[in-house]
Amino acid sequence: MPAPIELIWAVIGLLLTIGGTFLPASVTIPIGLWDDRGLQAYSLGVTYQIGAVLLVGCMGGKNAAALSQIAYLALGLTLWPVFSQGGGIGYLKEASFGYLLGFVPGAWVCGWVAFKVASRLESMAFSCLCGLFTVHAIGLIYLIFTYWLPPAKKTPLFDEILKYSVYPLPGQLAVVCAIAVLSFTLRRLMFY
Repeated sequence: MPAPIELIWAVIGLLLTIGGTFLPASVTIPIGLWDDRGLQAYSLGVTYQIGAVLLVGCMGGKNAAALSQIAYLALGLTLWPVFSQGGGIGYLKEASFGYLLGFVPGAWVCGWVAFKVASRLESMAFSCLCGLFTVHAIGLIYLIFTYWLPPAKKTPLFDEILKYSVYPLPGQLAVVCAIAVLSFTLRRLMFY
């Protein structure tokens, strides 16, 4: 992909990641099943942040995806409140920072896999899953590593693993499905 296009996708990815951080993900029931209450939205318990990370990988490729997430981390660590709980260098001590750090390799892996094979719905879903599991792997490694550093943590490690990896996973998998369909459709429309 030409460098100017990658740069455009990196900027789009940065903006989508910032916006997705504060936009809760939800689903509705199909129109045919609506009752007299009409449209009902049900929260997935996550935001569209991971969806933005994976979408730029599927659409812009590995370099654009990684660059957008490096820019996101740089903005968040330099006091711009783009992370879910603010920003600043002190965010390095947060248990969730490893997952943010995992956005860079996760986006890269997603972009790499997405452009290695023909653009099919299954390959988009697989690339998103690869990216998601990379984010979780880096997040878990960071979580375990920082848990053993002084000062001692008050929350048990197992509870933090449940909070940051296990509980959000079903909602994130639903977002992955939506991103796979969206990226497949967009790539068809854009002749990728």
